Formats: sequence, structure tokens, C-alpha cells
Amino acid sequence: MLPRQVWLVQAGGVVNSLGNGIVFPFIVIYLHNVRGISFAAAGLALSAGAVAALAAGIGAGPFVDRFGGRNTLLVGLLLQAVSFALFPLVREAWHAFVLLALEGAGTACFWPGQSTLLSRLTPPERTHSAFALQRISMNLGLGLGGVIGGLIASTSHPQSFTVLFLLDAVTFLVFISILATVDEPAVPKSEEPEAAEGYRAVLRDRNFIWLLGLNVLFVAVGYEVFALLPPFAKNYAGVSERWVGTMWLANTLLIVLIQLPVAKALEGRRRMRALALMSLLFASAAMIVLFGGIWFTGTAAALVFVGATLVFGLGETFQGPTQAPLVADLAPDRLRGRYFALGSMSWSAGSILGPAIGGPLLGWHPLAVWPLAAAISVFAAFGCLVLERRLPERVLRSPVGDPVDAGEPLPKPAPA
Repeated sequence: MLPRQVWLVQAGGVVNSLGNGIVFPFIVIYLHNVRGISFAAAGLALSAGAVAALAAGIGAGPFVDRFGGRNTLLVGLLLQAVSFALFPLVREAWHAFVLLALEGAGTACFWPGQSTLLSRLTPPERTHSAFALQRISMNLGLGLGGVIGGLIASTSHPQSFTVLFLLDAVTFLVFISILATVDEPAVPKSEEPEAAEGYRAVLRDRNFIWLLGLNVLFVAVGYEVFALLPPFAKNYAGVSERWVGTMWLANTLLIVLIQLPVAKALEGRRRMRALALMSLLFASAAMIVLFGGIWFTGTAAALVFVGATLVFGLGETFQGPTQAPLVADLAPDRLRGRYFALGSMSWSAGSILGPAIGGPLLGWHPLAVWPLAAAISVFAAFGCLVLERRLPERVLRSPVGDPVDAGEPLPKPAPA
């Protein structure tokens, strides 16, 4: 059973991801269809946010190791709340660049802060379950948010997008209030990093650096390319906003329903083979989108795209209980913040490459995006199998533990 404070963090994540789900499928639609910003500029604005996250991530790691994951997470949530609260004021492309850069700085604090906090609140043998549950909580919120956003958003009523962004900002503040009730265990003095050690010690871990490179590919041709599916569906295949929300919901509900069974099935299994299978599923999903875009429009296309998001979602369920726990196992506790910060920066690097290439490519030749993403995903799968040969035996497999029983009552907090 996971500790009570882990469940509190997950509850905050559900609320926060609800707001993100309301907004994320519609950012490019808002910038292009409401504010008249080109696909290329919108894609570069998303990349600017990722560049900011990459730059801020350098400082986020030492901040986590010095001030803790909880405090770093609080800073990230505050920056993101401000960014989305101001998003209705966007009128020019540079406005989007500035606000998405601010959001990116918040993201740089959010992920290593949350990952470090969860890893310190959770017993080592249960980390894969905690991160699997994190994936469930995030996707539950994203799915419900996508449906809500699809019901609210309408390009013929620009003010409807103001509602989306303000609702998202409120959810960040709710998460902040929940974190006020969470106490993070202190790192023993003997485990604190020396100033001279820093990132140099992390960069000497060649296996970890290889994993970061693979994650850049996972994000760039997986998550970020599929973030382009809503504008592709609407502007190329004639899919309505409500169907966009439904696609988002189908993906996230699948993850909510099967994430824990998948996490249980992966116990004792080789981690890198799970990530290789994930990449192959990403490639399959991209090819389904390609064929749907070629042969169908309107509702028929939407149904094909729903199928693609389900295949993609199946792939996502392999990453949650695999990659973050692998990072936690590779990292000494005194440098865990830096490890997770570099992990977050690899997401940022992928988030730079994905929109920067995919956005202009979507505007030039929409169908070219998907076979390119599929080919790179297959390459990443082979990279996973090569890295498996290099990893130490102690981290090759996911640990075996008791399943998370969400039906059990939460344990009482330990006495002070």
C-alpha cells in the first residue's frame, strides 16, 4: 500500500491535469484559428517554451537537491498558473512565445520536483507503482479535461478560450493548496551533494546519458507529434472540436483503465524491452493517423484517429512504471534532483525538436509528419535494445511487489 502523502500528491495531480487537459489539445487551435498565428509560428512558440524549460532545468536540479522536491514543485506550479492566466491576452506571436517560455520555466521545476517528491515519499520497492499511479492520475485529469475543453471551446466564440485558460490557472492553485499539507522527508546530511560534485558526477553516468538521448526521441516523435493531431484533425480532416476532446478522452481513459494491470504485468520484466515495445506502438499509431488522413474525413476520420490514440495510449502505459523508476535506481539519493532535472530537460529537448520540425512540416505537407515519426520511433526501439546490454544487472528489471490496492482505505498519517 502506498503512503497517505503519496495519495495526496496524486490527488493534486488529478486536479492539475484536469486543467491541463482542458487547455492542451486546444493551444495550437487557439493560436492559429482564433488569433491568426501560422502553424509554423505556433509550433515555434511551443518550442520556445521547451527551450525555456531546457534552460531553467539546469538550475532546477540543484534547487531540488538543496530545497527539496516539494518546494521546487510549488515554484513550478506558481509560474505555470501565471502563464495560463495571462494567455487570453495573446494577440501576436511574440506574446505566445513569452508566455509559453514562462510556462516552460514552470515545467522545468514541476517534473523534477514532483518526481523527487514521489520517490522520497515512496518505499523503494513501490516506486514503479507510485509512478504508474502518477500516470493514471495525470491521464484521468487530462481525459476529463479534454472532454470539458471540447464542450467549451469554439473558434466562432473566441471568449470561450478565455474560460479554458482561467480554469487551468485555478487548478494550479488548487494543487498548491494540497501541497501545503505534504511533508517531504529530509535528505541525511551524509547524503547531501558536495558543491564540486554537481552535474559532472551525473554526466559521467554514460548509461543515463544514453537513456536521456532515447527519451528525446520518445518525446519528439511520440508525445509532441501526437500533440499535433488535434490541429491536423481539425484543419486537414475536418474533425470538430468535440471530436478532438473525444480523441483526448479515449487516450486517457485507456491509460486510466489499464495502467495498473500493465504495471503489474511488467514486474520482473526487462525495462528496456518495455520501452522498445512502447516505441513500436508509437510508430504503429503514427501510421494509423497517416492512413486515416489519406482515406477519411469528418466523423470517419475522427474514429480512425480515436483508434490511433488508443494504440498510442497503450504505448504510454509502458513508460510510466519503467523509465522514472529506472532513473531513480540509477541515481544516488544525494544527486536525485539533478538526475530527474536532466530527465526533465530531455523532455524539453524533445519538446523543442517535435514542434519545431512538426509544426512547419504540418503547414507544408501534413501527411509527411506521420511516416517520419514512425521511422524515428522504430530507430528508438533498436536503441533501447542496445542500451539494455550496457545496463547493470541490478536495474535491468522492474521490481516485484504487492499491487496497489486503490480500494483499501488510506492509512492514517504517522505520529509526529
